[in-house]
Amino acid sequence: MEAPFYGFSALSLQGREISMNDYRGKMVLAVNTASKCGLTPQFEGLETLYRKYKDRGLVILGFPSNQFANQEPGDEASIAEGCVLNYGVSFPMFSKISVNGPETHPLYRYLKEELRGIGGGDIKWNFTKFLIDREGKPVKRFSPSTVPEKIDRYLQKKNLV
Repeated sequence: MEAPFYGFSALSLQGREISMNDYRGKMVLAVNTASKCGLTPQFEGLETLYRKYKDRGLVILGFPSNQFANQEPGDEASIAEGCVLNYGVSFPMFSKISVNGPETHPLYRYLKEELRGIGGGDIKWNFTKFLIDREGKPVKRFSPSTVPEKIDRYLQKKNLV
């Protein structure tokens, strides 16, 4: 049976529909991001993680969301500019989505059902991270406060990259 993850798609910051099937066979780290959050410096660590492992099959997917304290108020152009100029982000970034509530993006509805967080499925803050294995199965949910360096240690310990 095919993993449901590969059936989802999302719009890139440039407005192009991207299928998750494009990431078949890769480890995927999906992150809901915000450019005006106290955790925004995690972009730097995520970019370091991406550059370190992208040739070994890790891809990081950034999904901006403005659902937490209005910390992603800008449009796609300002999001792209901020990520690249301030943090040198080269991993794929997508258009703004909702990660909670009735407008939740279908991909995030699926990820939250598969990996419920502490106190339920809802995402509590920016920079919640979901790790999807090479077969498209969500395998680990990381809290917003889990820094990319800890994820690096996790990937090494589990021999995932």
